[in-house]
Amino acid sequence: MAGELIGKKPHFRQTRSAINPYRIMVLVGLIVAAIWLLQSVQRGVIRPVFEPTPTPTRSAASYIEEAEAYFQAGKLYDPDPAPPAPPHYDAIDTYQRALQIDPNNAEVWAQLARIQAYSSTVISNDKDRMQRLNEARQSIDKALQLAPENSLVRAIRAFVLDWYASNPLVGESERQDLLAQAQSEALQAYQLNQNNALALAFYAEVLLDQQNWSQAEQYAAQAVKLDPLSMDAHRVYGTVLESTAQYNSAIKEYLKASEINPNLTFLYVYIGRNYLRLKLYDRALEFFARAANINMQLGVRDPLPNLEIARTYTQQGEFFIAARNAERALSYDPTNASTYGQLGIIMLRARNYEGALPVLKCAVKGCTAEENEMAQNLVAEGLLENSVAVEGLPLTNLTVAYDYVEYGTVLAFLSRPNQNYCPEARQVLNQVKAQYASDPIIMGIIADSEGICNRLESGQMFSITSTPLVSPLPTPLLKTTTTPTP
Repeated sequence: MAGELIGKKPHFRQTRSAINPYRIMVLVGLIVAAIWLLQSVQRGVIRPVFEPTPTPTRSAASYIEEAEAYFQAGKLYDPDPAPPAPPHYDAIDTYQRALQIDPNNAEVWAQLARIQAYSSTVISNDKDRMQRLNEARQSIDKALQLAPENSLVRAIRAFVLDWYASNPLVGESERQDLLAQAQSEALQAYQLNQNNALALAFYAEVLLDQQNWSQAEQYAAQAVKLDPLSMDAHRVYGTVLESTAQYNSAIKEYLKASEINPNLTFLYVYIGRNYLRLKLYDRALEFFARAANINMQLGVRDPLPNLEIARTYTQQGEFFIAARNAERALSYDPTNASTYGQLGIIMLRARNYEGALPVLKCAVKGCTAEENEMAQNLVAEGLLENSVAVEGLPLTNLTVAYDYVEYGTVLAFLSRPNQNYCPEARQVLNQVKAQYASDPIIMGIIADSEGICNRLESGQMFSITSTPLVSPLPTPLLKTTTTPTP
């Protein structure tokens, strides 16, 4: 034989390997996993990889652009209605949504603080305004923590501290400390970037509140020259000019600011107030009405323009239309004691003393929903859904002091032997005397009111047709500076 077969016998079909139990276990496991995955997808526990999400993911940049658009539209803050109504979006909450995505963006924190401070202009009582400015301080402090060498952050911090210091609830010692901090922030902002017009503008505003009027005007003019397209710079320059009784020039600067940001209603309120000081009532009403119309178009329930309209008509002796505008303002913010105070004073000027009494009581002492006659009237007219309780105003500033004095005056004037309000009147008037004994106008009104009570309590007769002395309508203490003698 040519060869010899060695080893295993030959076979003529493919040899099968022995069954591997481990491989079978792996295959069974994969099959079970596939079945579980398919069932999870069907139940919605797991979503397909390429299926679009129900809510598209947005970038922080898109929220920032939307917030800036709200600011340009004038919708700084619009409180949400009660559920189930959809929320009202505005510049503040849109910046906050951007920060949820990008919480370390210092400039967004700074812009949020700026808008929070500006939005305080549409709040008409000191307590709520202080809360909003507190929120602005928290935002700008976060920005400073993230970027201490950022010129914009430092400039806006100066602005926020200055406005916070201007709130009447801030004591004088704290106020001076805050203004010193604000001045330091503005100077650091300018040192970091000498082309930063906001740094110069806000430095000028701090100088103004420190009563350095000539320097304030100098730096405000420089800020406008450095950046003629800055709304803030023109707004500050207008404020400085207004504070030195240059009302026509102030109007021009506010108008320039409004051309840059045409939907910021507080600018039109400032313009109207300056026309009011010039006794150009029609022009004042034109700009107050413009602010009210912008709010109406945006759906923003801001009472301030209607209050200013009411004040203007009151000065013209048009008490009915003044009261209607004050009532409209009250329907926007029915728990605001300041508005009750202004409406009560309008009623006094219209010689509606009995109607003014419960309204002023809500302003000074507060009232329950059952006691709130004015809110009940608004409900009857369809301007409110339900009557509301009102918390009285603490005696924190001169504007509130006038409300107290007027309430005490009406109590004294309406007192009769069989219905003597004088004990309550004296209590209210004594509170004012304790704080404002140096104010001659207030003390003159108090003396007349006490005279009425003295005559009543001594048994002397007095004419029931006499008219109580009513004080001049005070200017609201918002963030517009006091006017010195130029």
